[in-house]
Amino acid sequence: MITAVDTSVLLDIFLPDEHHGRTSKEWLAEAYDAGAILVSHVVYAELAPAFPDREALDRALREVNVVVSPIDSDMAHDAGRRWGRYRRSGGARDRIITDFLIGAHAVASADRFLTRDRGFFSSYFPELNRGE
Repeated sequence: MITAVDTSVLLDIFLPDEHHGRTSKEWLAEAYDAGAILVSHVVYAELAPAFPDREALDRALREVNVVVSPIDSDMAHDAGRRWGRYRRSGGARDRIITDFLIGAHAVASADRFLTRDRGFFSSYFPELNRGE
């Protein structure tokens, strides 16, 4: 089983979050026990500001057995189409294309997706198995 992970779940662990940290850590441990864990390049970019340098970020990801997986043009196209539907339906700009890139990557690359943002991803990526 391949599990894609959203930024918030990893930040809960890397920047210990007293409200969500324990649950996120349990989700990640379960994902590890079930198989591979990956993040898109977009999640990697969103994690970068939380670390002093690239080496520290790469080390943290290795410690939790997370692999960085690229986004290809098919995934980017899917994300753009979904974002376009979102905007045409009146979606606010508080959801930017990165959220759609993360979702499209998870649909194409993983069997399940770990996120705390279930409402958004359920609406625009209903086929994602959130697995928590």
